[in-house]
Amino acid sequence: MRRAIFPGTFDPFTIGHSSVVSRALTFIDEIVIGIGINENKNTYFPLEKREQMIRDYYRNEPRIIVQSYDCLTIDFARQVDASLIIRGIRTVKDFEYEETIADTRCSDCKHAKQCTKQDHGSCSSPSRNLPASVPPPCANCCNTART
Repeated sequence: MRRAIFPGTFDPFTIGHSSVVSRALTFIDEIVIGIGINENKNTYFPLEKREQMIRDYYRNEPRIIVQSYDCLTIDFARQVDASLIIRGIRTVKDFEYEETIADTRCSDCKHAKQCTKQDHGSCSSPSRNLPASVPPPCANCCNTART
């Protein structure tokens, strides 16, 4: 089985993220959506809410696993036996950043950069226009309290 991780903060999970996952499922058997814990980031939603939003969104997709992690991404990939790290690309700047990160990681895990659909390129998690940038099931969570 080919397993990949799709790491990120996902604060919240956007239609751009969903687009990357959908495209990756065409060539990978299982994706672990890894929500990285970074105490230095001031997130909009608590970790538990982000996990639940993504689990609810993919509740009918058995090839998606949602899990949080608080180690290096490459160590998380090893923990879940992933052979591929999927990264979403919106702009040239994203591509350059991801190339730099990929160069510093160990070579035992390949990297796949997935360009998001052009009309999703402006989506970013810190956006305060949340309902417009998240998939409809997740938008319901965005409309509720952040607790």
